[in-house]
Amino acid sequence: MTKFIFCTLFGWKILGEIKPVNKCVIIVAPHTHWLDFFVALPVRRILNLKINFIGKKELFFFPLNYFLKYLGGSPVNRNSKSRTVDLIADKFNNKNIYRLALSPEGTRKKVDKWKTGFYYIAKKANVPIVSVSMDAKKKEVVFSKPFYTTENIDKDFEYLRKFYSGVVGIVPKNS
Repeated sequence: MTKFIFCTLFGWKILGEIKPVNKCVIIVAPHTHWLDFFVALPVRRILNLKINFIGKKELFFFPLNYFLKYLGGSPVNRNSKSRTVDLIADKFNNKNIYRLALSPEGTRKKVDKWKTGFYYIAKKANVPIVSVSMDAKKKEVVFSKPFYTTENIDKDFEYLRKFYSGVVGIVPKNS
C-alpha cells in the first residue's frame, strides 16, 4: 500500500544500489525542508529497512519525542562536540543491525561545507557510508553503493559530494 501511494500516486521512484547493509551511516541530502522526513519514511517502509536517525535535541520535545523515538530517532546536542562521535560510533558495536541516517549539511539551509561528524562516525565504527539523494524535481530517491572512508578526507568528501551533483531539494535555493 505504501509503495502504491508513494510511487504510483505521488510519482516518486526509488533507484540505485539498494542492497541492505546491516551496519552503515546513511547520508541523505540535500536536506532543505522538514518535509524531507516525510519523503524518507515511506522509502524506509517500502524497502523494509530498520533505519535509525539523529536529529537536533530541540526536536525531541513532549509529546513529539515519543513519536520520533518510536521511529528510531535519537536526539543529539549539536553544541556539545565532546564524545558525540564516540558515543554514536559505539552504538554500531552494540548492535547486529544499525543503520544511522543523517544530513551531512547539519541544517536545512544551503551550506558550502558539510559537517564532518558522519564521516568520523563511519570511520571510527568501521562501517560504510551509503549516500542517498532525494531529488524533489525529478521525484527520485537514489541510493549509492556503500563507500568506506580512506585516509584522505578531502578526496573522500569530493567523491561523496559528486553523488549529489545536480540534485534539487524541496526548497531548490537551499540545494
